[in-house]
Amino acid sequence: VQVVESGGDLVQAGGSLRLSCAASGTFSSINRMDWYRQPPGKQRDLVAGITSGGRTNYAESVKGRFTISRDNAKNTVYLQMNSLKPEDTAVYYCNAEVAILQPAGLFTYSYWGQGTQVTVSS
Repeated sequence: VQVVESGGDLVQAGGSLRLSCAASGTFSSINRMDWYRQPPGKQRDLVAGITSGGRTNYAESVKGRFTISRDNAKNTVYLQMNSLKPEDTAVYYCNAEVAILQPAGLFTYSYWGQGTQVTVSS
């Protein structure tokens, strides 16, 4: 299973970016996909997540500014980021939780992408 993010860039404060994350490979289904971010020298934290049924959750710091959505047919999740602030600067990572059918049964695995850099200048 491969998870690939794209869309990171340098943007001015107040601007917008749209990140994409695509999962590919052999799996039965994608249970949920999440966006995390890791600022320089800090820990990686959850930004937003979406389940296969479309239920979403957001970090308080991005509510009202970021929107997560998914295209199940493309196994892709998007993160629309508006009103960006310098404190949003970070490497953004995508995590996909997938179900894989094996001889012993159906198992859940978690896969990370390589990350995409978002830099917001003041």
